[in-house]
Amino acid sequence: MTVVDVDLGSRSYPIFIGSDLLGRADWWERHAPNATVAVVTNDTVAPLYAERVIVALQALGRRVVPIVLPDGEEHKTWQTLNLVYDALLREHCDRQTLIVALGGGVVGDIAGFAAATYQRGIPFIQVPTTLLAQVDSSVGGKTGINHPSGKNMIGAFHQPQAVLIDVETLASLPDREYAAGLAEVIKHGAACSAEYFVWLESELPALLARERTVLTEAIAGSCRIKAQVVSADEREAGRRFVLNFGHTFGHAIETGMGYGAWLHGEAVAAGMVLAAELSVALGTLEQGDAKRIRRMIESCRLPVAPPDFDLDTWQELMERDKKASQGAPRFVLLRGLGEGYLSPVPRERLAALFAAVGGAQRRDQSPRVSSGTAG
Repeated sequence: MTVVDVDLGSRSYPIFIGSDLLGRADWWERHAPNATVAVVTNDTVAPLYAERVIVALQALGRRVVPIVLPDGEEHKTWQTLNLVYDALLREHCDRQTLIVALGGGVVGDIAGFAAATYQRGIPFIQVPTTLLAQVDSSVGGKTGINHPSGKNMIGAFHQPQAVLIDVETLASLPDREYAAGLAEVIKHGAACSAEYFVWLESELPALLARERTVLTEAIAGSCRIKAQVVSADEREAGRRFVLNFGHTFGHAIETGMGYGAWLHGEAVAAGMVLAAELSVALGTLEQGDAKRIRRMIESCRLPVAPPDFDLDTWQELMERDKKASQGAPRFVLLRGLGEGYLSPVPRERLAALFAAVGGAQRRDQSPRVSSGTAG
């Protein structure tokens, strides 16, 4: 088992990475001493993995409250969040109750936000079952839900007690979801570590084949990068913005296309290509490095072209981004591989970018039915 620590003083916590961890009673005995444990999952993950966690907890004498939510980004809403509150209240859960978030990023965000706000805050553990959640969303304490006008606009910072990553859960992950997770892995290299990016280039065939040893190394590598950034800037007041490389464009795509049409990683992939090309246009990134980023994304069968929004639509969507300042969107760009920085970009520069790249995919078209994307 590999352990990565997130150093946040009194809010520090470990990330455990390994195989066959979900049902380990010794781990749950140490990290879930609470008498009542609410296991929040969804209707896709529950039949696959919930029983292992619930049986391990019940064997320790814990009272388990299963809460099964509908699956999908389109359900990351107030209505779904209320399903968690309703169950916690119905089962008389108190402030000593522990929430376990068993699932992908949507489950982790909703369960974490419920933990942050139920009775003004209760503990929770992240048990991510998708690659995207394992390398990114389960680490760092960001929780929340979407608003029809913008992604992740309602939420709170609430750090977990621990993160338990069982790489065996990735065996059941569909190819499209797996590729979407690789987008966040690529992001960590492109924006935070040139050394990690070079390693990813060399190991990409093994990652695409889901070779366990290399996959575990990649998960640990991404978690270390994110842990370092979060430890230095927990609430995104400065350096943590670098983790949003590709996300200003990506969140606009998700919102504009309708939540769930594009997976988060797919939107971020196209967003990274746009951000890299914008960096080239501004003279801060070599064209050859932008091509390397694009080539890696293409190798993962992720989209490299955005939808064909007009400039006004792009502008309106990006002005709602959390990084925007006084209504003007700001972007994480690159001064080189591994060197992300935050900057505003004039509208005319964005107009030139969109004119150059075009919109290869119709607004009514999902990446799943277009060429060169995740299957």
